[in-house]
Amino acid sequence: MNRAQAYALMTEHTPSESLRRHMLNVEAAMRWYARHWGEDEERYAVTGLLHDFDYEGHPEEHPAWGVAYLREHTDAPPEVLDAIMGHAAYTGTPRETRLAKTLFAVDELTGLVQAAALIRPDRDVRQVELSSLKKRFRNRAFAAGVNREEVEQGARELGLDLDTHLGNVLLAMQQAAGDTTANR
Repeated sequence: MNRAQAYALMTEHTPSESLRRHMLNVEAAMRWYARHWGEDEERYAVTGLLHDFDYEGHPEEHPAWGVAYLREHTDAPPEVLDAIMGHAAYTGTPRETRLAKTLFAVDELTGLVQAAALIRPDRDVRQVELSSLKKRFRNRAFAAGVNREEVEQGARELGLDLDTHLGNVLLAMQQAAGDTTANR
């Protein structure tokens, strides 16, 4: 499965622009980490794009429904399917690969970064500063739906300190926002 196929599948199953934006943000963070580690960027991108594609249509069965669909209708590799299952802590799926650990680590954090951008007058993620993001992270009333414990756990699973991980995801989203060729 390539990025174009994943994007088409994601848009077909996800009517909400905000959820689409979330998956594009996760894709950006996944791509950044893939490049950082010299991993398969396309595989990381596809995983980020598809991790929540079933959420609106099947919230009670997410992500199991989506993984079953992908297994039946696509050639998505098992590593991608395992990562998608593992991003939802409640499934109990162990995160054994760097791909799975990365998806878990960036998923919640991209929501915090997006929220930090949306409160700016210009709503531009490229203007969010790391110091401001760190302050927003500590303020649990800000973007209260973001699970800070999972963000911290994700950073630990990647072997990174929290500030480094916050900076990496912020940079990834800022770079993607400046990329005029992206489907954003």
